Amino acid sequence: MASGVPGFVPRILSDPTVGLFRADERVFDAMLDGWRTQMLARGLTVATIDGRGRLIRRFQKFTGEFPWQWRPLDIEEFLGERRSGEKPISLTTLRSDSNAVAMFCAYLTHPAYGWTDFCERTFDDIPTQICFEWNTPKHTTDDAVPAGRRAFTKKELQRLFDHLDDLVDLVDREYAVGSKRWLPAYRDSIAFKVCYAYGLRRRELTMLDLHDFGPNPHVPDFGTFGAATIRWAKGTAGSGPRRRTVLTVPEFDWVVPMLRTWTSAGHRDRFTTADRSAALWPSERADRVMLGTLGDAFAAARDAVGLPKELGLHCLRHSYVTHLIEAGYDPTFVQAQVGHSYASTTSIYTSVSSDFKQKTVQQMIARRIAKPEENDDA
Repeated sequence: MASGVPGFVPRILSDPTVGLFRADERVFDAMLDGWRTQMLARGLTVATIDGRGRLIRRFQKFTGEFPWQWRPLDIEEFLGERRSGEKPISLTTLRSDSNAVAMFCAYLTHPAYGWTDFCERTFDDIPTQICFEWNTPKHTTDDAVPAGRRAFTKKELQRLFDHLDDLVDLVDREYAVGSKRWLPAYRDSIAFKVCYAYGLRRRELTMLDLHDFGPNPHVPDFGTFGAATIRWAKGTAGSGPRRRTVLTVPEFDWVVPMLRTWTSAGHRDRFTTADRSAALWPSERADRVMLGTLGDAFAAARDAVGLPKELGLHCLRHSYVTHLIEAGYDPTFVQAQVGHSYASTTSIYTSVSSDFKQKTVQQMIARRIAKPEENDDA
């Protein structure tokens, strides 16, 4: 067995001439170090690796035992504890936790790394897989979105955007007498509309830079805002951010003059920090606005117009998907625009209106009625 495999049992542990002080703790640390090396070799991000490592240490502390002593009951009690209490974790986090433990156990039990033989010689016990279908959350898309989270209706969006515009007009008068509220309110108003017009996630929106926009040669009327390059799209399996290009669509062409205005002199550059970086959304003190800042501002606007609390900033992305589908865009195009790997993911973002459903049914009825008439004419 090749000891050169990333994550293999360290030689200092397998050397029979070397005694181990507090062997269980030393071996557990070496297991985590080996798993880290293996994940680095797979190209996972450091943030993902560190998060999984912390979770395994938390699980070990919860059980009070070490991996070669873990049993299925341990993960059941751990997940049950995480799911209950004053602040129960979400189903998505529960699934992520169980995945981390399952992957750690899979690493330890794989014969290529030698941990099973080592533990049997050292502790007279071996690590085993403790996560199975019958004691961990199922991996389905049906429960991926909370029941209360949905797309905004067009009337709700209009109310929200009207409120934002009114707020900008209100604090504009305060700005004339030295108030600092107007500029952040103006920035947030533009940012939320861009978020909707391109179907962005919060991080994707926050990390936009001036040079992320470019022309679409097939639609020259949009100028330099024919497409947006999303450089911080959600990655898969800890692989880090992915890239995608989102085309500006005619249904949201109103965003083009808005972006032209925002990026022209006397608007974005009013922030004293604007010249520090190419960030599209500078803040009052930093180069770039924080994720939480946009989320809090959106929640305040939503509450001000009396919309349900379940409708967060991410629901603008749901609205983008839904409204494009209602406008007749091909679902495959919509899937590519929002960067989903699977059509099933896009489908759970879609919550078309009852009017759209009724129109669709009426169109199908009209087609069926027209077919016999065409046959009679023939």
